[in-house]
Amino acid sequence: MQDILKNYFGVSPEIQLKLLESLIVILLIIIIQRLVKKFLLGKIEDIKVRYQWQKISLYLSVFFIIIFLISTWLNIFGSVATFLGLISAGIAIALKDPLVNMVAWGFILIRQPFKVGDRIQIGKIAGDVIDIRLFQFSVNEIGNWVDADQSTGRIIHIPNGMVFTEPQANYTAGFEYIWNEMPVLLTFESNWKKAKQILTDIVNHHGIVLSTNAEKQIKEAAKKFLIFYSKLTPIVYTSVKDSGVLLTLRYICDPRERRSIEEKIWEDILNQFASCNDIDFAYPTQRFYNNSTEGKKDLKPKIN
Repeated sequence: MQDILKNYFGVSPEIQLKLLESLIVILLIIIIQRLVKKFLLGKIEDIKVRYQWQKISLYLSVFFIIIFLISTWLNIFGSVATFLGLISAGIAIALKDPLVNMVAWGFILIRQPFKVGDRIQIGKIAGDVIDIRLFQFSVNEIGNWVDADQSTGRIIHIPNGMVFTEPQANYTAGFEYIWNEMPVLLTFESNWKKAKQILTDIVNHHGIVLSTNAEKQIKEAAKKFLIFYSKLTPIVYTSVKDSGVLLTLRYICDPRERRSIEEKIWEDILNQFASCNDIDFAYPTQRFYNNSTEGKKDLKPKIN
């Protein structure tokens, strides 16, 4: 085996011996650490204390392995600079994630894809940024099991490196408002034109001030981003679905006030529609249509 390693791989007997020594010592330290973990630390009943001692035993094992490898291999390399170069490369590989997080921290501070106070979504996580640190940033989570982008009460710590691997959506950078839509489904028999006028008045009442402010925001944001909207005022769109006429309210709102504004609009809609006998909400139901009695006069089938 020594001759094969020497002749085909160029490994001298001295290096072969040190490789064998290193392997034996590493295995011995690992075995001792596992025995200590099983027979000594395993008897500790307090879970937190046991966990801390397990981490300490792991760190000590790694420390002893590194000390042994340094003392064994330092005189094999031609110079200390070469050895330190190899150690640095090994550390860079072992600490890849922390180093990426540090670089990402600098990117966040310089490029500012978001800052403290912004409402963002990165990957599947959404929330308000409350802290940015060297290795991670923290958000106050919104959404998830809570409707309408309201806080869940959880603080989520996210590695900075995710800004290089996950898309980020910023609700408030540059343009501080978002578009929101509310579908209102009416029966085919309802006076949809009257309903559309009512909805237009309601959404204008709640959204026109925001739209005026949004125009100023657009002009400022256009200096930094290519943002262009031809229409910022609220609007109501008309479409037809299987079960009725769909009127969709579209308006601009503050992302943190989306639920409260939607509540006010719905309350006005319910109050207005309650006083109208010719407007009804559509909902899942079943009906039978007789064209000869219910259809338009000129379209009714002629009976001879």
